[in-house]
Amino acid sequence: MHWQLAAYLAATRAIPLLAPAVLRRRLARGKEDPARWTEKLGRPSAPRPAGRLVWLHAVGLGEVLALRGLIAALAGQAPDLSFLVTSGTRASANVLAANLPPRTTHQFLPLDAPGYLARFLAHWRPDLSIWAEQELWPGAVVAASRAGVPLALVNARMNADSFARRSRGRGLYADLLARFRLIAAQDDATARHLRALGAGEVRVTGSLKAAAPPLAADPARLAALEAALAGRALWLLASSHPEDEAAALATAPDDRLLVIVPRYPDRGAGIEAAVRATGRSVTRAGAGQAPGPAQVHIADAFGELGLWYRLAPLALVGGSFGPVQGHNPWEPAALDCAILHGPNTANFAADYAQLDGAGAARAVTAATLPAALSADPAPFVARARALSDAARTSLVPLARDLAGLLR
Repeated sequence: MHWQLAAYLAATRAIPLLAPAVLRRRLARGKEDPARWTEKLGRPSAPRPAGRLVWLHAVGLGEVLALRGLIAALAGQAPDLSFLVTSGTRASANVLAANLPPRTTHQFLPLDAPGYLARFLAHWRPDLSIWAEQELWPGAVVAASRAGVPLALVNARMNADSFARRSRGRGLYADLLARFRLIAAQDDATARHLRALGAGEVRVTGSLKAAAPPLAADPARLAALEAALAGRALWLLASSHPEDEAAALATAPDDRLLVIVPRYPDRGAGIEAAVRATGRSVTRAGAGQAPGPAQVHIADAFGELGLWYRLAPLALVGGSFGPVQGHNPWEPAALDCAILHGPNTANFAADYAQLDGAGAARAVTAATLPAALSADPAPFVARARALSDAARTSLVPLARDLAGLLR
């Protein structure tokens, strides 16, 4: 074992001295789930299902939702499998609960301490461990490896900045990556970076987000909103941040309803104030208001996108007018909602390049947004749906190879 990894593992033995107190403070601030926060201490809150179990881990909301397509493909390879999905954020747990695949359980990943991980692995006894994107916890990886659990890394993503930061711990990462029996990257640049950190064979399979099933929506709410909005023209600003909202409100036409779904719902009241400052009328779900005759409606709650992507003919995907550098464009693609985006999309550079290149999405500025809103969305919808369907089909070889690793 490389000394950097050994030093890290030695340091994690101190985590239990602080973890309970830190988690209780987070609980008091609403950062942890009151019913489930002890999962982070390795105490499970659900029984292990019978039979073979695949454990998949991703860090947060978008990454966890992207795993659903892979779960479906693995279930197609081996219908007897059950799945455990772990993540770290309360939002990811809440939204996944409404989009949970069959035979799937969610738990929070334990903190990276030996005792917590031993308790977790003794209960769940996974037959395969799959890690996604950039999220690798050394203690958990080593504990699973020592327990004889086969390891795979999928949907890996590492830009130049992330690679530069990790290069300082190259020995640690080389030791970790050598424990993985399959590594799949989203793009060629990530594959090069992983090899430079010490990985062996790295395949390039594209983004799992493109292959994820459509987001769920409550049928009763959908039907009620369809009836309430009948005859109204509307468009959507999805996963928005302040820069996206400023661009939309600066030039958006007033003859159609603008629905804003903020990335962080707790910003709802602030967005409402910004809308009123432009002279527009506004309603807000967080204030108990339904979208009526107002010009803007703010859907400030988690889990709203599956609903509004079904209702809106087109969406401006947020994070693309400021430093966030974009959000997932494949969610609207899977629900026949045409995709617009701003100029800043580095976090999804390959995805937007593919969509834009195929005429399945359109880049806009605040000045060109009104014209884009007036364009026929149908051709964009058809091309994006074709790409999304093709991505789901392309998951079959990866799922087959992952199923072959099961112990």
